[in-house]
Amino acid sequence: MSKILVAGLAGALVAAGALTLTAFHGGPFRHHDPAEAAAFVTSRVEDALDDLDATPAQRSQILAVKDRMLAEVQKHRDTRQATHAALLAEWNAETPDRAKLHALVDQRAAEMTATAHQAVDAAIEVHDALTPEQRAKVAKKAARFAGR
Repeated sequence: MSKILVAGLAGALVAAGALTLTAFHGGPFRHHDPAEAAAFVTSRVEDALDDLDATPAQRSQILAVKDRMLAEVQKHRDTRQATHAALLAEWNAETPDRAKLHALVDQRAAEMTATAHQAVDAAIEVHDALTPEQRAKVAKKAARFAGR
């Protein structure tokens, strides 16, 4: 019984270490060129604006919001390699610095929270730029996307 417990604990530690080393790996565009990802997002936003019959003023405002959010996401992408290197260095250390690792996780979590708050503000800005009819179209598409 103790051998099974030790083996299970060792497996859990290896899995936790692997998860820690890959946890901040960069999201769905991690293997893509940033310009390619930006072009994809821009294309999707422009298609949505076409579907909404957006005015030139709405397009300008919403595309500016998209550009700000892409720049914010790019900042996280730029720091990903440094974060990964720091995690790997601690993993390879004889005695990993627990406080340093916790601080790194806290820093990344704070960055993600700040970006999520910016995304909420961006969504509200887009909401305010659209007419009630356009917002209803977006809500209908979002419900379909969510499988409702």
